[in-house]
Amino acid sequence: MSSRVIHLLLLCSTTTTTTVPGGGPAAAAAAAAGAPPPSSSSSSVRVRVQVGLPPGRRAKSRLVLPPRCASSAGMEPGATTALYPLHRCKTIYLVRHAQGIHNVAGEKDFGAYMSHDLFDAQLTPLGWSQVDGLREHVKKSGLAEKIELVISSPLLRTMQTAVGVFGGEKYTDGVNAPPLMVENAGHSGRPAVSSLNCPPFIAVETCREHLGVHPCDKRRSITEYRPLFPAIDFSLIENDEDVLWEPDVREANEAVALRGMKFMDWLWTREEKEIAIVSHSGFLFHTLSMYSKECHPTIRDEVSKQCAAFSYSRKRSLNIYKWFRRRFANCELRSMVLVDRSMLGSYSPRFNYPGKIPAGLDLPSDIADKKLVEEAEKN
Repeated sequence: MSSRVIHLLLLCSTTTTTTVPGGGPAAAAAAAAGAPPPSSSSSSVRVRVQVGLPPGRRAKSRLVLPPRCASSAGMEPGATTALYPLHRCKTIYLVRHAQGIHNVAGEKDFGAYMSHDLFDAQLTPLGWSQVDGLREHVKKSGLAEKIELVISSPLLRTMQTAVGVFGGEKYTDGVNAPPLMVENAGHSGRPAVSSLNCPPFIAVETCREHLGVHPCDKRRSITEYRPLFPAIDFSLIENDEDVLWEPDVREANEAVALRGMKFMDWLWTREEKEIAIVSHSGFLFHTLSMYSKECHPTIRDEVSKQCAAFSYSRKRSLNIYKWFRRRFANCELRSMVLVDRSMLGSYSPRFNYPGKIPAGLDLPSDIADKKLVEEAEKN
């Protein structure tokens, strides 16, 4: 049994609901971690706890870093390298949204996350400065020309970040194309963003933040979003209203991780090979924490000391945690390779070439030597 299957067995299929005395996010976090909840005699909050795995469930894809080459001093076969067909790989660029008003309030007082004033939190002025910084990096590094698709969580702060970083230039009236974002969307004070000369954008619910309890993680209706972001494709979202967010049920960490792995598997339904994904701290952390269990310890140690080529962060304290096992900073970008190990994708290789045409006798020399030995043995 592979290591991936072993750690998947810890995830869930059925859901039980536990009532935690005391309520609030602290009690929810304690229950999800198996710790005693804080004592209180007032409200209560329910936490979904995962208890099983569907029979026959197997992981379909794997998130890996590009393999390191073996050193010339000790080249043991298969010890440090791996080969995968190119058409079975995608490059994904994971981005956490820029600073939102909820980040500022929550930094001062964690209880602020329960405030309805933070509903579907928008970016702060500093957050927009972070967006501008990442946009400049994406252009200077050449990444802007590589990306074929941008996927965003359908919350205001992630869509603002996505269009600000990967969208076109300032929108000009009269251009025969809808803008990605209209002027002052979400009280941003920002000009409209063009949908020209940039990849397509789609909104996907599966890469949302922890669901429930915190109003900042509840989205608006799609009807409200469409006029603000006319060129973002919302067609994959089934419900106009946010039916996933519940006021007294906070999604368990294990459920977020499982949702993240399903999202990674879903990426194989897309033909694009270079995909940017703008999401949230909790979603990215718990998803990558599951995949990091497959990495060799030396890989984890190496990447904890130095970010990948396209990684970017406005914060400088990047080495506090292991690369997989540390939280994303606001507007941080990390690049990774997604490998299809189970033939989820059905795409034929674009760059392979069949060789000699027309087909004919083409006996390799090593096979010829073997046949000569076989003939000699017969005689």
